Amino acid sequence: MQSASPVTALRPFLIGIVAALAATFALVAPATPALAATTTLYASPTGTGTACTSAQPCSLSAAQTAVRSQNGAMSGDIVVELADGVYRLSAPLRLTAADSGNNGYTVKWQAAAGAHPAISGAKAVTGWTVADSGKNIWRANVGTGIDTRQLYVNGAVATRARTTVNRSDFTATTTGLRFGNSALSYLNNLADQSRVQMESVGSFTDRYVTVQSISGNFITMQQPGWNNNTFGYDTFTQPHRAGPLYLENAYEFLDAPGEWYINPGTGVLYYIPAAGQNMSNVNVELPVLQSLVNVGGTYDAPAHHITFSGITFTGTTWLGASGNQGYADQQTGAYIAGTWSWPADRLTSCQEGCQQFEAARPHWQQMPAAVQVSAANNVTFTDSRFVNLGQTAVGIGNDANAHASGVGLGAGDITVTRSEIAQSSAGGVVVGGVRADAHHPSDQRMVNRNITVSNNRIHDLGLDYRGIVSVLTTYVTNTDVSHNEVYNLPYTGMSIGYGWGANEPGGSNQYANRGLYNYQPRYTTPTTASGNKLIGNYVHDVMQQMTDGGCIYTLSWNPNAVISGNHCLRTNGWFGIYFDEGSKYYTVTGNVLSNTGTWATANYWGGENMGNFTVTGNWSTNGSTNVTNGDRGNVVNNNVTVTNGAWPAGAQAVMASAGPGGQPSGNTGALKGVGSGRCLDVNGASQANGALAQIWDCNGQ
Repeated sequence: MQSASPVTALRPFLIGIVAALAATFALVAPATPALAATTTLYASPTGTGTACTSAQPCSLSAAQTAVRSQNGAMSGDIVVELADGVYRLSAPLRLTAADSGNNGYTVKWQAAAGAHPAISGAKAVTGWTVADSGKNIWRANVGTGIDTRQLYVNGAVATRARTTVNRSDFTATTTGLRFGNSALSYLNNLADQSRVQMESVGSFTDRYVTVQSISGNFITMQQPGWNNNTFGYDTFTQPHRAGPLYLENAYEFLDAPGEWYINPGTGVLYYIPAAGQNMSNVNVELPVLQSLVNVGGTYDAPAHHITFSGITFTGTTWLGASGNQGYADQQTGAYIAGTWSWPADRLTSCQEGCQQFEAARPHWQQMPAAVQVSAANNVTFTDSRFVNLGQTAVGIGNDANAHASGVGLGAGDITVTRSEIAQSSAGGVVVGGVRADAHHPSDQRMVNRNITVSNNRIHDLGLDYRGIVSVLTTYVTNTDVSHNEVYNLPYTGMSIGYGWGANEPGGSNQYANRGLYNYQPRYTTPTTASGNKLIGNYVHDVMQQMTDGGCIYTLSWNPNAVISGNHCLRTNGWFGIYFDEGSKYYTVTGNVLSNTGTWATANYWGGENMGNFTVTGNWSTNGSTNVTNGDRGNVVNNNVTVTNGAWPAGAQAVMASAGPGGQPSGNTGALKGVGSGRCLDVNGASQANGALAQIWDCNGQ
């Protein structure tokens, strides 16, 4: 704040003297500091040069260079104002300490008034012609060497060419799958066999393996992806729940409207139009980049004081699942990669865990996000949109393997608020890592702390990787996940914690018996997880495809964690509050749980060091729970079972205040404060030029 003027600070009886000396005083007194002046730089999708003025806007990269030339001695905020349109990146925008605000001021990347700029990692596809009139297959040339796992048509994800197969037709071996059904003999003659993948949807995992070759009715799988997907839990070969099984990514599988296939060798993209689509005016976006924005420096020089506002982030793919690693999904975006000492008889000995599987657990990797923040502080995303992304939307302080900068963790005072996160391949916001430096950091600067995810609409996620959640906080100190609306998810709504209690003080005898501590310490000190809060969220219509989850899910110890004032509605028969292995020190109070399965459950089977739950003053539509007062240090009382929709006033107040802005909007309308009350689209006014299609309509579909 500006200091008081010397004149106004003088006592009244001196005013006359000061007035008499005013002329002299004006000559000799130091000038009063001027108000902080904002510097505005202007960018546009077609910007050129380095002026960055309203008359001569520049590109995003030129604007970044201009910021770096001016932020050393900031006397006010620097605003990079983005004009309407689509900013198509050829490489991710990386912001480091050199791009940060200084002297207490902030560098702000924000939409111009009334504009809806989109930062995209995709290229628009035009020039469609008929490739096969009998099958209505169309083609477009996109350039050789381009590969992707996603395609967006009129703002919706299209289906990678696939066919559904029956598990009973396949017999697993250590190298692949044998089939005997003569109806599948055509697989032996597929072209580009090494691009074909098989997807197995299990209970809480959604796995991909890549084919090496097919001949003699045998599918040889690429390694190490096949080995990694066939040991552990909920495996490819013995899932806890046998969900759909697909063969994908072959031209020969193109047989249904809305399917596509790309051939990187020829540079040709194929697509079968959905009903009502005219390929002369359809909007097609082909994601090319694997991330969009990377905010992060080093622990010595973190990125800081950066804000993004009013921007759409869209158009990425993640190719990590396409190669010989496949995607050995473990839980909520963490996966196994690399070479391990797999048991020779793993198809029988390691389908419910084994010591060799535990050797891999401390080395799980995390899916890299489209927007990444690590080694950074005081970074905010507000009034923005994260849509049509081929991976986790926002990754905050994940392990180093999930950050393009090579520096993970170390995120503090990061905020994602008043935004839309929707219609993407994996999860919404993942905060924290899963490896040792996340839970027992070797450098205290690695600790993730003070993360806020509030007043967002998060929905229609997990389109390609179903075992995800809207917001996951792993090993983090103090998070505020509040007043979000979450809906249309295949798996759990929201999740706190990680590690199944194995990394808590004293460890776990269960994991000692499994052999984990042959490969990592049995810790005697607490993890970094504490003070994490889920408050006032409206979570509905989750658990739509997967099993073994619920509205709100917890793992491991979390001292001072609070789950309060949330409204859970419809979990497809699965749990309301789910305390899984090792959960301890959670306070659950004042929540409304309607049309769920067991409203509060603790997985005590095989779990230890669990309990100390305070579960009080909640309302539910069933009285089923195994969390009881006095057991394991639990305090459980004053929970009310409500029948026939006769919600007490307290419950009605919770339902009314849950969600963004205190007004749950169901599946209709735009988020309060986002999109100015109209349907949200990728680039607003610039949509008229056909650059990008509308992302969703007013029904949130």
